[in-house]
Amino acid sequence: MKEKNVDAYITGQTHWTEALHALRAMLLKSGLEETIKWGSPVYTLANKNVVGLSAFKSYVGLWFFQGALLQDDDAVLINAQEGKTVAMRQWRFDNLQQIEENESKILHYLREAIKNQKEGRKVDTPPKKAAQTNMPELLEEALKSNAVLKRNFHELTPFKQKEYSAYIAEAKRETTQRSRLEKCIPMILEGIGLNDRYRK
Repeated sequence: MKEKNVDAYITGQTHWTEALHALRAMLLKSGLEETIKWGSPVYTLANKNVVGLSAFKSYVGLWFFQGALLQDDDAVLINAQEGKTVAMRQWRFDNLQQIEENESKILHYLREAIKNQKEGRKVDTPPKKAAQTNMPELLEEALKSNAVLKRNFHELTPFKQKEYSAYIAEAKRETTQRSRLEKCIPMILEGIGLNDRYRK
């Protein structure tokens, strides 16, 4: 069940109640706004997510949404979702004592995260892969009607297949597409790419 407020969330985590209260006090001391998102406490600045607070079976954790930007001089941050997130980092705590002993460090990390948010700093996400080029209908029909052409086309590298597909598909008029296809067929039968002659 997703809780509607932070108090309900904390009281529902019986094993970690004291630890969560300690972390919450530090988060509120930092001046961030408290809310619930995805069923867990999240602390925001100007409606932008800065830190999340979560309890799990074996630990409680702080989630820094732009944690990859933090200096992390104490090497406490981990990427708990390797391959899924680029920016987010987590700081895990096994017990209340660990939180109390690290209070000054936690507040330092919070201040840095808030400063970064105020400055509008964000982790650059990797560029999205280019959308796949759909095979034009004329090329698809030509491959279906000619087994040798089909075999040779599929023996080409995926990059060269995309080059042929894009070259034909980019023509707006069907007559131009047909003339481009006619030009491409002998090259495909030879097993060469559209621009191989320019790559030498």
